[in-house]
Amino acid sequence: MAVQDERAAVHELTDAAHAGIAAQTSAEHDEEHAHGFTWPAAARIAFAAVAAAVVWFRVWEPIPSLSLIGIVGLAVGGWPIFKEAFENLIARRMTMELSMTIAIIAAAAIGEFFTALVIALFVLVAEVLEGMTVSRGRHAIRDLLDFLPRSVSVRRTGSVRDVDAAELRVGDAVLVNPGARVPVDGAVLDGHSFVDQSRITGESMPVEKTPGSRVYAGSINQSGAIEIRAERLGRDTSFGKIIEAVERAEKSRAPVQRLADRLAGYLVYFALGAAALTFLITRDMRSTISVVIVAGACGIAAGTPLAILGAIGRAARLGAIIKGGLYLETLGRIDTVVLDKTGTLTYGRPEVQRIVPAEAATVETVLDVAAAAEVRSEHPLGQAIVAYARVQGRPVPEPQRFDYTPGRGISAVVDGTTVLVGNRALLTEHGVFIPAGFASDEGAVSEILVARDTRLLGAIVVADSVRPEAKRAIEALAGMRLRTILLSPSFAHGMLEIASSLAR
Repeated sequence: MAVQDERAAVHELTDAAHAGIAAQTSAEHDEEHAHGFTWPAAARIAFAAVAAAVVWFRVWEPIPSLSLIGIVGLAVGGWPIFKEAFENLIARRMTMELSMTIAIIAAAAIGEFFTALVIALFVLVAEVLEGMTVSRGRHAIRDLLDFLPRSVSVRRTGSVRDVDAAELRVGDAVLVNPGARVPVDGAVLDGHSFVDQSRITGESMPVEKTPGSRVYAGSINQSGAIEIRAERLGRDTSFGKIIEAVERAEKSRAPVQRLADRLAGYLVYFALGAAALTFLITRDMRSTISVVIVAGACGIAAGTPLAILGAIGRAARLGAIIKGGLYLETLGRIDTVVLDKTGTLTYGRPEVQRIVPAEAATVETVLDVAAAAEVRSEHPLGQAIVAYARVQGRPVPEPQRFDYTPGRGISAVVDGTTVLVGNRALLTEHGVFIPAGFASDEGAVSEILVARDTRLLGAIVVADSVRPEAKRAIEALAGMRLRTILLSPSFAHGMLEIASSLAR
């Protein structure tokens, strides 16, 4: 039964993008309050707009006391509004559709078909805008689902074969080739590579993976082939949890929207009471219905979602993604902003900042030797050194021999000499003396020391460049009396491991 549940979860995760999102139940509709209007909605809006223009200019009115065009326009354009209003009436829910339907019927009852059509157009446009927001959310979910592979290479009974992702089981040995996406959460059994897991952890730089390292579904294997023991599948993976969060955001509504619906309901009840009082005083049906129209066509329920839509759209154009109205409303009450450094305050790519030569060495010598040793390297720091050397116009020869030790660095033979490029542990193992405190730089991404034939040549300081607008952004946040906290990678990894443990 457990295996069947796991297969079902994976199948749901990988196939939902192609099957589409299921239709919402009435209970979900109460939560979402959004409609999937597509081309029929545009046609209804166009038809109602043309009908309103015809009624206004009285182009064709065969019956003076009754507007046939107005009736047809309301029947075609207002059908989804009337249908939903009837459902809300049966469920005893006061919503925008029911409120507007009362106003539309009241306007038509006194012969104001143009007013009725304008109200219907207002509702249709509001519904379409809401539907566009939901559609974008569903497209985002489908994009996430499509990101996982549907076919997976698995080692079983001593042979490797491709199986459907729905057939994966916990404990399977999954093979991931360079450039492929990781389909499961698990641990590396064999191989060495650098993995882009920015979709999961937010780290913009690839992370080195060796046997025993943790990998996450949805990350991209960038270099060498790796074999992974599957530990969590489908929606149990970190990637699956992200998709669930997006789905919950799609269904959520801001508290202010619920409040707007309630206020709109109260206003309609008040309007009906005021209309009854008007009729008792004036005995004028036209004046009575006018009160119903004014109050029933209230824009509280429709205007609030549009205001939230506008704010989210404006934020998106400025580069900030807000998951939903709930979070937009909460944003006004925050007092602390937590920032990630890499890729947020910085560009997210390592660059050579400076070169520190040792005694009797030059900057050019350190750069030339390091670039020659790193030219075959797949490590992001090594690639940054090679790129810098080429920008400086330095020749980068191929090494005669190249050996990489994960977590240490490179040992290579360049022009008949042994070159070491890596951390202090690597150089110390090979008998290279390093003076205490030499080239230590807390702002560096990593300490890269260079030695040739057991003699220290120098160090290359590689760091992530700070965005020029970062300082202004922090100062602006401080001006708003918001506290800023920098989220370190170690803390992020710790939180991810805690979340993974809780998900087991």
